[in-house]
Amino acid sequence: MKPSIAILGCGWLGLPLAKSLIQLGYSINGSTTSAAKLSLLQESNIVPFLIHCTEKQVEGDWETFLSGKDILIIDIPPKLRGEHRENFVAKIQTLISCIVKTTITNVIFISSTSVYPDTDSEITEETFLQPDAENGRQLLEAETLLKDNTNFKTTIIRFGGLIGKDRNPVKYLAGKENIENPDSPINFIHQDDCIGIISAVIEKEIWNETFNAVTPFHPTRENYYTQKAIEYGLPIPKFNHQNPSSQKIIRSDKLQRILEYKFQISEL
Repeated sequence: MKPSIAILGCGWLGLPLAKSLIQLGYSINGSTTSAAKLSLLQESNIVPFLIHCTEKQVEGDWETFLSGKDILIIDIPPKLRGEHRENFVAKIQTLISCIVKTTITNVIFISSTSVYPDTDSEITEETFLQPDAENGRQLLEAETLLKDNTNFKTTIIRFGGLIGKDRNPVKYLAGKENIENPDSPINFIHQDDCIGIISAVIEKEIWNETFNAVTPFHPTRENYYTQKAIEYGLPIPKFNHQNPSSQKIIRSDKLQRILEYKFQISEL
């Protein structure tokens, strides 16, 4: 019998992930923070829940959301910018206090390669963790809280920059000038491969692991964004060549080896 799954955060990645897992025969509970989105989840055969994690409590019927489920996929972004910034670590601590009261035995935590420092080297899962930004620092602390809890097993997936059919950063850079790091390699991954990798972890039951998840395709930022601007018919961004560019490359060799995973979108 296939394990039963709850996805906390049916957004840009979580919703298509839920649809894909349902096609594979899994039963899915899915959460959203928007009441208007509940019908969309239901139409996709996802059992919908209105759940909102805060620093002090998990609002909504989280007991039923997690009841009888074996796997919880946590896909909620840290809100560390703007007027309504939050303490992400506190939110995860509060969430853990709920998880341990349920049937959940395995957790997949969607993290980011921002936990790594900005360095001129190749990055593996063994690289010393020293995040440069608050986003990375809080994600790393959240990872540690989940991995250290012995009530369930946690697999961490550190995705690179997320792109998809409707999402590419060139749209925000089009026509801009003096953009830094023209010769830096990109470290991106397509939505389809994000879904494929999460599905592979579940299908192969790979728990208590940490994976970098970045497509092994690393053209320079200038070459990549110039090409994409032309493809989208956008103004070509202009880069500043006066300062040296970072040469950080995120390696996903471990993921490919353990999961026996082959990237679906090899050229982004």
